[in-house]
Amino acid sequence: MQRYAQFLIIAFVLGLDQLTKALVVRHVPYLGEIKVTSFFSIVHGRNYGGLFGFLSNHEAGRYIFLILPLIIIGFLIYYVFFYRMTLSRRIALTFVLAGAIGNVYDRVVQGYVTDFLDFFYGTHHWPAFNVADMAINFGIGLWLCVELLSSRKSAVTGSKATGG
Repeated sequence: MQRYAQFLIIAFVLGLDQLTKALVVRHVPYLGEIKVTSFFSIVHGRNYGGLFGFLSNHEAGRYIFLILPLIIIGFLIYYVFFYRMTLSRRIALTFVLAGAIGNVYDRVVQGYVTDFLDFFYGTHHWPAFNVADMAINFGIGLWLCVELLSSRKSAVTGSKATGG
């Protein structure tokens, strides 16, 4: 049953990620903006680099941010599907895996990742991101919460927190 839930999470994240990116590409011109609120816009940007566009102007960056995530995806597949761990940890890593697959898919097919969610205050903008990025961050946040709660529980009970 857990495997089906994992595949459903991956399918949902990938589907929503690709659908939203396709809608942006179709309806928002490249480098265009649709202002939604006083602090949020839908934009159409392309990220050729890593997090926040890191190394996007360097040819090596394109290869690094294609090869490194593929290696990470391999490790995540192992941990998500074959390593013994708690359900909450497995769900957290499944979200990270789904987001990583979504962004790597874009890099393989297009050579870049489409980013479109733009939050800002005045002229200060947080770097644009997408649904895959949200899944990665949600998974990491969930993992950290699980680890924090696990370490607190083990400190109270005097037992050692385990991954299984």
